[in-house]
Amino acid sequence: MMKYVLLLLFGELFAASSVIMIKASTIHPVLLASYRLLVSAFILLPFFFRELKKRGLRLDRETIRPSILPGIVLGLHFITWIAGARMTFAGNSTLIVNMAPAVMPLFLFALFRERISKVEGIGTMITMVGVVILASTDFRFSPGHFSGDVVCFVSMLLFTFYLCLNKRNNPKALLWVYLVPLYLIGGVFCFLVSFAFVNPFTAPVSTMDILMVAALALGPTMIGHSIMNFSMTVLRPQTVSLINLSQFVFAGIMGLIFFGEIPASIFYITSLFMVAGVAVIVLLGKRLPVASRKKA
Repeated sequence: MMKYVLLLLFGELFAASSVIMIKASTIHPVLLASYRLLVSAFILLPFFFRELKKRGLRLDRETIRPSILPGIVLGLHFITWIAGARMTFAGNSTLIVNMAPAVMPLFLFALFRERISKVEGIGTMITMVGVVILASTDFRFSPGHFSGDVVCFVSMLLFTFYLCLNKRNNPKALLWVYLVPLYLIGGVFCFLVSFAFVNPFTAPVSTMDILMVAALALGPTMIGHSIMNFSMTVLRPQTVSLINLSQFVFAGIMGLIFFGEIPASIFYITSLFMVAGVAVIVLLGKRLPVASRKKA
């Protein structure tokens, strides 16, 4: 289990870096979501065809179908997350996205009638203590930013649903055959949605924007989200959800390095609870029997 946890932490490090590119980019949220997904899909196409051949699969509707709904949900998550983060206080958006472990059990039960283990429950409670502490000190209610808070909350629900869909739609534990169409479908979906907000063919794009799109595609998407999806095939969903909270810690460190944003004392207290909650699951939880998963 430890090697998969370390791999997931590595992916979370890249996923957390997305806040840097989002802040540095001026592209419309819908277009930014589309570009990062489309660029990732095209770069990963060789891996898609290689795995397709290795697994003895054909490029047909049945192969692509499992990626359709998750791709659309991921596209909606990216759109709402980018837009919401720009509409509300940084502390509010951080807090709301950290609520994912609290709602993951509800999704798991609703979709699969699956309950989290006692160890996961203990780890979740410890972690959520940190979230509550963060809420009591960092959440700022403002009528002007309420819509941004709501958008971030919807984004968090979409992200949780997206992770759960991997469990249902990818029972053969495919990686690139599942992910590349997912990214492509999500990117095309976001591109079509963009016409409701901006003309994608005339929208201004600076050199910095191009660099940020490339960075978002290579780091947070290709590495971060791909590792998260793989982790859903070898770790329990609630464990992945909790480890995903490490983005809060990584983002705080990056904010210090790149923007000179010195974290408040509450950052260290919250981080301690989050690390403790994950440690309980890693040290006391049982190894997931990976070999029992179906193969193509």
